Amino acid sequence: MTMLGDHPERNVIRLQLKQNVVLQGLDDDDRAELEPHLVIVDGHKGDFLLYQGVREMEQYFILDGILKRVVQNKEGKEMILRFADEHEMETSYAAWRLGTPTPYGIVCVTKARVARMPLEKWVAFLEKRAAAKELFEYSVMRGMSEIMAHTITLHLLDAPGRLHRFLRKHPKLVDRIPGKELAAYLNLSAETLSRLRHSDKV
Repeated sequence: MTMLGDHPERNVIRLQLKQNVVLQGLDDDDRAELEPHLVIVDGHKGDFLLYQGVREMEQYFILDGILKRVVQNKEGKEMILRFADEHEMETSYAAWRLGTPTPYGIVCVTKARVARMPLEKWVAFLEKRAAAKELFEYSVMRGMSEIMAHTITLHLLDAPGRLHRFLRKHPKLVDRIPGKELAAYLNLSAETLSRLRHSDKV
């Protein structure tokens, strides 16, 4: 973990942050105020950035790689709620607002680099910037809507339909996500996913 200002690749990272979906509208003064709060973290496949059930929450801006949002029951059975890649963000903003523990974990699907900061600091930053706050809250709601649509899809569509929908919605991700992870997301066995991907059904 390295503060952005001390990172040897800080100039490249600054350019990556400018491309982030919720940061792209900021001006130079905004970025200068935000930068001292940003810590750069390099995660490996399987590393947890956020554990389910904690109260210390952070805001994550994805620079490289893919993250997943996951929930686990007491028996350790895992369900993947969503994937997010470069230029996107991850957050537990809704739980922070409600004063509840995080209802999910955030995990590296691949080797990943993120810029992170305390969620409290991020919210305080947004309170002074109405346009950035609106864009951020829209991204939060879009993510929640995406998760709801995915959950409905698991119940209403058959296996080929689930895969077809993912291919249509996330064409950039399908070849970057390990087959085991994608199969789990679609509630399929790895064998079924492989067969479907090599059939004429999708």
